[in-house]
Amino acid sequence: LAPTRELATQIQRVVMALGEYMKVHSHACIGGTNVREDARILESGCHVVVGTPGRVYDMINRKVLRTQSIKLFVLDEADEMLSRGFKDQIQDVFKMLPPDVQVILLSATMPPDVLEVSRCFMREPVSILVKKEELTLEGIKQFYVNVKQENWKLGTLCDLYDTLSITQSVIFCNTRRKVDQLTQEMSNHNFTVSAMHGDMEQRDREVIMKQFRSGSSRVLITTDLL
Repeated sequence: LAPTRELATQIQRVVMALGEYMKVHSHACIGGTNVREDARILESGCHVVVGTPGRVYDMINRKVLRTQSIKLFVLDEADEMLSRGFKDQIQDVFKMLPPDVQVILLSATMPPDVLEVSRCFMREPVSILVKKEELTLEGIKQFYVNVKQENWKLGTLCDLYDTLSITQSVIFCNTRRKVDQLTQEMSNHNFTVSAMHGDMEQRDREVIMKQFRSGSSRVLITTDLL
């Protein structure tokens, strides 16, 4: 399970790449797609199902995703899923799984609600914590610009894109409104950008992601969907 459709789709692509020569069948079970097509694929059999809590629970409820053979239950970005209000749906899915299922919980932070979920779902779990000094990837330089006023941000951003040679980049905003606003402002400054957030239709989001992956879109402005 993953918190967003985009993340679920990305995970499924990795599963497909890893399982290409092992004949592993996987499917992304996400909202905004054809329910009948989901049912057809699941009924034909899958080794790995990646999805968002709502659609996965719906498929289990319809009895097209049969849970008796599930060996592994992974909660990716558990803290993010709980912050989005998926706790009840996650519990509903978990109740339908075999009692001996192995549970893996992945989380960037460990707030009280994540610890509570781990106690509910897991028996004597082993904790694997990444040391802070290991979080920075080798070979990647990181910089930040201390912008003291909100209205200076756009100018600073435009200066960066005018000065640096940036092949492709993602700009994250903390609200959907800011995504729309920044997209409009950068377009007004003659920058070619694309935007994506949760208010957009699933089909439109998929087109934008496809353009970004292919390189035809070089700057993507988005919320934390990715």
